[in-house]
Amino acid sequence: MKEKVIIATRGSKLALWQAEFIAHMLQTHYGPEVETELKIIKTSGDKILDLPLAQFGGKGLFVKEIEESLLAKEADMAVHSMKDLPGELPQGLCLGVFPVRDDFTDSLLSVFFPGLWDLPFGSTVGTSSLRRRSQVLALRPDLKVKNLRGNLDTRIRKLEEGQFDAIIVASVGLKRLGLKAPAMFSLKPPDFLPAIGQGALGIEYREDDSRIEQLLEFMDHPPTRSEIKAERSFLFTLEGGCQVPMGGLAISDEGNDSLSFQGFVSDVEGQSIIKDWAEGGIEQAETIGANVARRILDTGGRELLQNLYSNGSC
Repeated sequence: MKEKVIIATRGSKLALWQAEFIAHMLQTHYGPEVETELKIIKTSGDKILDLPLAQFGGKGLFVKEIEESLLAKEADMAVHSMKDLPGELPQGLCLGVFPVRDDFTDSLLSVFFPGLWDLPFGSTVGTSSLRRRSQVLALRPDLKVKNLRGNLDTRIRKLEEGQFDAIIVASVGLKRLGLKAPAMFSLKPPDFLPAIGQGALGIEYREDDSRIEQLLEFMDHPPTRSEIKAERSFLFTLEGGCQVPMGGLAISDEGNDSLSFQGFVSDVEGQSIIKDWAEGGIEQAETIGANVARRILDTGGRELLQNLYSNGSC
């Protein structure tokens, strides 16, 4: 009997690429035994494009309606960019499968300037992310960072129109959609840490749905799973479900069965950045992420976050 799987997704080009990628994996693995259908859902985050995310609720608004569709059994699963997910999931849903992670870095794009240090004094940089804003200002406090929303192709068009001297976007989105700019510069750790889960896909479904769990089992990548466990444990311990300047990266070493994690919290202007780092056995992934978060909280991060909340950043 043919299995039908309904995949909920946002309607952006990148979200559709991701959903179609997972659909293709299912169809390649199972052949005609599995039929897939995409259910496109417009989320609150897609409807409000003229304000910074921090002003109207943060990244959870990109998944709320999709998760409601899963809980109502209108869809069987959803494909997310892991960086779009808050620290906690609604009761009844789980992130059960993590395909192999792709590029986790950010990229600085420009028409005329080949790198971050080539931007003239006072140049305008576009990003909607407080994490990117704080880190780029920590490196170049002279820059003017302005809000930039919209899909990737829209952001690049605004750059090419001259609205910005440079913009910062996730490298993996450029790769998946085959997009480029005249000048591209990779922003990498340790100076520039990605969002939690950046470069990874998460597949969300109802935790009592054993049919979907079994269908998806083949695509799970244990090293990626461990990295995401560490990063989301850091996020959860910081209670970082809203839009604050924070990020982190876990890297697993299969050969040594170990994992390292570095995380940070910052003020919006990048004047105060608190970082910490830890490593251990891969089976300790969640503990490693949580311990880094606790040390950050205990060395000034708690006060820093309280200031952000009181100033309306959440």
